[in-house]
Amino acid sequence: MSDCNSNLRSRWVFVLHRRKICVRLASSVGDTAANDNKGSPRLDSPDRQLPRLPKVVFVLGAVAYRWRFEASAPATISTRTQYLRQYHIRFVMAYFLKKILESANRLNSSNSSSSSSLNLNFSISSHASVSDQIIVCSSSTGEFDRIPIDIFMQILKLLGPKEAAKLIVVCKSWKLIVSCNNLWIYYLQNKKDPWDAMFFAESNLRSGYPLRSYPSQMQSFMQIYGQRAQVPGAIIIDGGSGYSKFGWSKYGSPSGRASTFMEFGNIESPVYSRLRHFFATMYSRMQVKPSSQPTVVSIPISQYGDREAAKTARRQLKEAVYSALFDLNVPSVCAINQATLALFAAKKTSGILVNIGFHQTCVVPILNGKIMHKVGVESMGVGALKLTGYLREQMQQRNLNFSSLYTVRTLKEKLCYVAIDYEGELRKDTEASYEVPVEGLFTLKQERFRTGEILFQPRIAGLRTASGLHQAVAICLEHCHAAGLTPDETWFKTIVLAGGTACLPGVVERLEKELYVLLPPSISNGIRVIPPPHGADSAWHGAKLLSNLSTFPDSWCITKKDFRPKSRRNFIW
Repeated sequence: MSDCNSNLRSRWVFVLHRRKICVRLASSVGDTAANDNKGSPRLDSPDRQLPRLPKVVFVLGAVAYRWRFEASAPATISTRTQYLRQYHIRFVMAYFLKKILESANRLNSSNSSSSSSLNLNFSISSHASVSDQIIVCSSSTGEFDRIPIDIFMQILKLLGPKEAAKLIVVCKSWKLIVSCNNLWIYYLQNKKDPWDAMFFAESNLRSGYPLRSYPSQMQSFMQIYGQRAQVPGAIIIDGGSGYSKFGWSKYGSPSGRASTFMEFGNIESPVYSRLRHFFATMYSRMQVKPSSQPTVVSIPISQYGDREAAKTARRQLKEAVYSALFDLNVPSVCAINQATLALFAAKKTSGILVNIGFHQTCVVPILNGKIMHKVGVESMGVGALKLTGYLREQMQQRNLNFSSLYTVRTLKEKLCYVAIDYEGELRKDTEASYEVPVEGLFTLKQERFRTGEILFQPRIAGLRTASGLHQAVAICLEHCHAAGLTPDETWFKTIVLAGGTACLPGVVERLEKELYVLLPPSISNGIRVIPPPHGADSAWHGAKLLSNLSTFPDSWCITKKDFRPKSRRNFIW
């Protein structure tokens, strides 16, 4: 049996290499059925009782017929080509069309004659190894009665999901094969979205908020694939105090960026009118109508205290965002805190999010997607703007001429880093150069690592901030450990960085080193610092995960009708 199966497989493997011939044969089926084989019923014949067969049936049929007359053909490619030329392509397809119709008619008549015939059996030969498995169907499907299952799966992978899905109507045996999770995992893995991020989202986020403590039971991957294909495209707006990113959920990255003219957290100013103008500007830049698709908005961290005044401020800001978007006729809105989205982008639902923003740095504890305000959100007044300003001061002290702050920011991104050992780095030669377009060549020395050092030692830049980044994170870790929110004492030991400044080389290593020095072993053991998964766009990519879920927008968005009577609803903050 194994030798026989091996021979079958060797022939089918060759057929896979000739799949282009099969597709070409299938594409000509409409013209050949009547012209070259008049004895066979046409696809549109009124005498034919079955619905139109999927194209995949003819493709597989062409492969099967190719196998049939290939057994006696010589094994060389050149001879096979000559052998194929002896057969007219249209004659081959016409012959096989007849076979398929006869097989399908037998299947249809057997199904209608007896209800017991609906219980088709699918089994795998017990005498064959895993690699030699053969499809055995109790009901005849003509040329497909005995096909090596691994070859059959390879054919389905080549055909693609749309054609493979049509096979479920042929018979129950094929329905079982096509419904195999491994096949649809393969299709999902070959989509643009990374497979691991997709699997995380469907496992942990598809049920909406509040998140479950443990991943929910998933549907079959065939259902998930079909549902994801029907999810409408959404607009994602990631608003920040420095820059805002916007784009389509189906794209791999934001399609545009804009300087933000306001800080979202300043709720004493007329926030509603500014938000409305801001969102209208985003839609105008994307050249889309607000009423045509759902919108996901990331809301910057603001008013992070646990007092009543801070809670009121967050609620007012939330209502202003929803009101501004619904007044623009957006059909449904999902507004989620920036820290939560950045954590989702790292494929985590619990952990500590360290967001090095434009104006400040925030350390946010998050458990099951919810910010733990009671535990405490730490902040420090050092952000990307402070680093850029400090580098500018150092360049001016060395009489380095530049025309704009953009030049300084470019040099910061290209040349600066964080020293793991600051004192030791002072004794090294760290000179490096970079040529900025239009401005020319710039050479930096100690400025390269002194700039990033203010994250850990703010006082060297004359800042009044008492604590450094490592100290703020250590305080947050101690509070999480003392709170005892869950029996799992490891949820807060995952530290995720976010923001463009967090991409500076050395930040991860330096932070881990300082935490192990500051904290006792009971807390520091097992700490893992994760670099920004998508740089400055982490929150945008977290929103992208949500907006491509198979259950979106129902599981995460609210409509204008739902918002009005439930304006006090406790959404994620």
